[in-house]
Amino acid sequence: MSYAKVFSVGLVGVTGHLVEVEADLAPGLPAVVISGLPDSALHEARDRVRAAIVNSGQRWPNRRITLNLLPATMPKYGSAFDLAIAAAVLGGSGELPLVPLDGVVILGELGLDGTVRPVRGVLPMVAAAARAGRDRVIVPVENAAEAAVIPGVRVRAVDTLHRLVCFVRDGDPLIEPPATPPPPAVDGPDLSEVAGQALGRRALEVAAAGGHHLALLGPPGAGKTMLAERLPSILPELDDAAALEVTALHSIAGLLPPGGRLLRRPPFQAPHHTATVPSLVGGGSGLARPGAVSLAHRGVLFLDEAPEFSKGALEALRQPLEHGRIQLARSGGGTEYPARSQLVLAANPCPCAKPAGDAYCECSPLARRRYLGRLSGPLLDRIDVQVKLLPVRAAELMEAATASESSATVAARVATARQAAAVRWAPVGRRLNAEIPGPHLRQPPWRLPARDTAELRGRLDSGAVSARGFDRIIRLAWTIADLDGRTRPQREDVLEAIQLRTGEGA
Repeated sequence: MSYAKVFSVGLVGVTGHLVEVEADLAPGLPAVVISGLPDSALHEARDRVRAAIVNSGQRWPNRRITLNLLPATMPKYGSAFDLAIAAAVLGGSGELPLVPLDGVVILGELGLDGTVRPVRGVLPMVAAAARAGRDRVIVPVENAAEAAVIPGVRVRAVDTLHRLVCFVRDGDPLIEPPATPPPPAVDGPDLSEVAGQALGRRALEVAAAGGHHLALLGPPGAGKTMLAERLPSILPELDDAAALEVTALHSIAGLLPPGGRLLRRPPFQAPHHTATVPSLVGGGSGLARPGAVSLAHRGVLFLDEAPEFSKGALEALRQPLEHGRIQLARSGGGTEYPARSQLVLAANPCPCAKPAGDAYCECSPLARRRYLGRLSGPLLDRIDVQVKLLPVRAAELMEAATASESSATVAARVATARQAAAVRWAPVGRRLNAEIPGPHLRQPPWRLPARDTAELRGRLDSGAVSARGFDRIIRLAWTIADLDGRTRPQREDVLEAIQLRTGEGA
């Protein structure tokens, strides 16, 4: 037999595609040719596979070997095809009967000694195999727990190429995935640790309930960072679909923690202010990797000291904030990653970062305006909640921690409000108030009465609020009503939404 075919999976962004790995062995000068738009890592597979086969005690065929990866029009990236290529070569040379691998998807990178090494992105790869109707996969042993997360797929693992050969030739069993350990206990910062800041706590709760972006402005020590770091603690756990999305993104980035379980807690990303544009939105040579805005998908992206970030990095966030996804175009092909994260900005009022008041701050009014002016108007216009925090008073700082509500108490209200919004917007396929298109809220039956929106419409006509800001204030009003247990927003809800949007009354 001079022809063999096995199956593997290739990734384009977070989407996997079934790939047929063909091997044809023909008479001629010994050579290995790989076709099907391989990248550099895949071109080098011929040397890794040859050494792995020889060092595993198998015979390397001295013939002209043509390897083709179908569909040939789809770019192929990475080393996850190594194990499938080795199986196809051994099958085409007659060394292995490939009947036991019929319809099996094979993933794994080969070391020169024949060991099978883990690869990134196994979770979305196995999910793609399941969508294509393949219910059996072979993965590296370190990826077995991760692959077993996908329901309806029989996962087996290998640690060496020799083990795979013994399975095909002699029927020796492969390695079973380990039992999934129980999830670790959630232990993180709690909202009860924040002293005072009633307005900041209210803004945080509203942002969590509706999925709104949040900006916290105030002097050093006011609690901006503490509030932002506690936002994940009041967010509900991810459902199955969201958990699969988030876990797949972290798998592609190689950041999935050991154990292979789904990530149920909303992720929290807090890049340093020196972060580059590619690190925030994604990038890299060949296949662009997800950036912080995608790794925070369904969670929180926190930019502390936001004015210190480069202008390009901040402006690059405008599109994903608006559309919930990021499209990356590279010379080797484009890809798209989900990026529906909650952005939280924190900023001091001036660059000196000294306590507020003329007796301490050394910055001129012009310097203050320039500092906050680094946050552009178009970017801030996309931030639903913008509050100005006051300095913490001594009485608030010395107050007992039990006087403040805990994260669990606030999380219960957030979950109730989110459930009400999910039921209301289920007919239009949305779950959060922040996701509802503005035109939908301006049409019956969801349009609010004119008497309740008179103040807001006046601000729109005077130019104090943009059309985008108008829609975002209406969304905030719906979230406030959900938190307070009302079926529709009232005038008081709209006024509070205006305060949270503009920072007035702080």
